Amino acid sequence: MAEEIKKTNVEKEIVKDAEKKEVKTEETKKETKKVVKAKEIPKKEVAVANGFSLKISPKQSKYVCKLLRGKTPEAGVARLQAVIDEKRPVPMAALEVGHKKGKGLAGGKFPKNTCKGIIEIIKQAGANAIVAGIENPVITIARADRASAPFRRAGRRAKRTHVLIEVRDKKWLIANKSKKKKGKK
Repeated sequence: MAEEIKKTNVEKEIVKDAEKKEVKTEETKKETKKVVKAKEIPKKEVAVANGFSLKISPKQSKYVCKLLRGKTPEAGVARLQAVIDEKRPVPMAALEVGHKKGKGLAGGKFPKNTCKGIIEIIKQAGANAIVAGIENPVITIARADRASAPFRRAGRRAKRTHVLIEVRDKKWLIANKSKKKKGKK
C-alpha cells in the first residue's frame, strides 16, 4: 500500500513537471514569435558599396566600370576574373591601345590591379543587396572618380580613385528603360 502511494506521488510529480515544461515551451514560442517580428527588415530599393582612395588607375577604372553596368554582381565578378586571367580584355576604344583578339574589339587592355580592387567592391554591393532584400540584383551605376592624390618621392603624384557601385532590382531597371524610351519619342 505504501509502495502504491509512493508510485502515485511520483506519477503526480512527473505530470506536474511535464505541465511546467509545456508552459515554458509555450512561453518560449511566444517570445520567439516576438523576436521574429522584430527582426523583419523592410526591403530597400537600392544597395550601395563605395571604395574610397583606392590605389588603382582612374583612367582604367572608368572603362572597367563601363563594362560592369547592366550586369549582375556575380556576372561582373566572373567577367573581371576573366580579365585577371587574361581571357578577355577590357575594351578601351577611346584610348590609343593595341588591338586585342576578339570579334569587333578595337583596342583593350588587361588592367589586373584595377579589376582586383573593383571585384572587392562588387562583392560588397552583392552582399548589401542580399541584406536589403533585392531579389534580382543588377548593377545600375558603376562610377569611378579621381581622388586626391598624395605626393610621393621626387614630387610624383600617386594614383587614387573613388569607386561607387549601386545595385537595384532588375524590374526597376527595365521600368526605367521603358520610361526613357517613351520620353524620347
